[in-house]
Amino acid sequence: MKKILLLCSAFVVAATVARGQCCPTPDYKPHVVVMGVYKYHPSSRDTVERRACAGATLIFDRNHVDGFKMMHRPGVIVTSHDNRLSVAVGGAVSLRAGYDFEGMVGDSDFVPYDISVSPTWANRQKLFMSVTTSRLFVKGIAHSRLLGDVVTYVETDFRGQNFGMQLRHAFVSFKGFLFGRTYSTFCDPMAGPTTIDYEGPNAYNANFNEVIRYTHSFGQHFSMAVAAETPRVEATYSSERTAAQTQRIPDFVAYVQYGWGRYQQSHLRVSGLIRTMYYRDLVADDNRKAVGYGVQLSGNIGFARHFNLCMNGIYGKGISPYINDLHGSSLDLVTKTGDSGKMQMPTMWGWQAALKYNITPRIFISGGYSEVNVDHSDGYSADGDYKRGQYIFANIFYKLAPNCQIALEYLYGTRKNQGGNAGHANRIQTMVQYNF
Repeated sequence: MKKILLLCSAFVVAATVARGQCCPTPDYKPHVVVMGVYKYHPSSRDTVERRACAGATLIFDRNHVDGFKMMHRPGVIVTSHDNRLSVAVGGAVSLRAGYDFEGMVGDSDFVPYDISVSPTWANRQKLFMSVTTSRLFVKGIAHSRLLGDVVTYVETDFRGQNFGMQLRHAFVSFKGFLFGRTYSTFCDPMAGPTTIDYEGPNAYNANFNEVIRYTHSFGQHFSMAVAAETPRVEATYSSERTAAQTQRIPDFVAYVQYGWGRYQQSHLRVSGLIRTMYYRDLVADDNRKAVGYGVQLSGNIGFARHFNLCMNGIYGKGISPYINDLHGSSLDLVTKTGDSGKMQMPTMWGWQAALKYNITPRIFISGGYSEVNVDHSDGYSADGDYKRGQYIFANIFYKLAPNCQIALEYLYGTRKNQGGNAGHANRIQTMVQYNF
């Protein structure tokens, strides 16, 4: 607790100094290349080019999506003289460096589920550096009389095996429809805080999925979406009684959102999820299914001009892929005790809240708390099973230039098992990122 108080005090001092020294940062404007102006008379080319530059910037601003770990606006836009087709390229080079002490997490992502509850000399401390969260993206916007703005977007990072490219987003969208891979509809991108840590709070949902989605707005404040998504079942099977089975029904997700304020920057969202999971009962030699569900309240609320509160609370059964800390934990389905081949779904829930203070256009500080729980009281339990995880963070971000920022962050996490054993980890990390 003393370390947390000292770090928070340091952030406040740094923020006070920054308030006196920083000047407003000019808005970043992309470089626009206009094609096809040679068709016009030299006397009118400059006018056509200026209009095309302004139009392309407006089109990309209109189709830009903010949110958790989303990329900035593009650095370079190539557009036709009539703005019927525009293509943008961009990305970021990001270096993260961190040090774990008094307990560590095995990966460069800070995941409480992975914290060891048996401290040894081998897991007390660790230094790491990583550039795997660097990004590349290509975005195209074609204007159609029938479909309006048709947006295609592909984004990768380098978190694949041996620093290979890993696909994050790949989709096409128009008229409210979206087809492809992006954040799950059960994820609220604006409800996640800004962190150096790639994974973010353990109760947040930053799950990527293949989706077919339709989004529609009602009047000034309300919007909704419905989607069908690829089902991914993470289960713990018994070799003699249960086995994996192919999935046949997509996950169905929907939300209703109420937004307010300038550009609808504040909002509250209620989301629901239904998923049908198939498995093989080896004892009865038959296929069975279990119906999982999840509900979530999330939002981002701006107040007092410089403050933002982002939060989410989630509850359900069989939804481990939709909770950061439980993704990959095989807790969607677990084999029941006894000699039957039936499986059950542990109850899981969590919540997170974070407060951000925008001191100047260049600098902000933020901090938050997150917690995830799994209930095994319905019969499936072992002393080494995960029961509860906590995630605490505090950070400061400083924009050196419109396309360059540095940051400092402190993380504290705990894991507690069903048997009562617990472990914790501390991390201090920094980041330098240049957008292009």
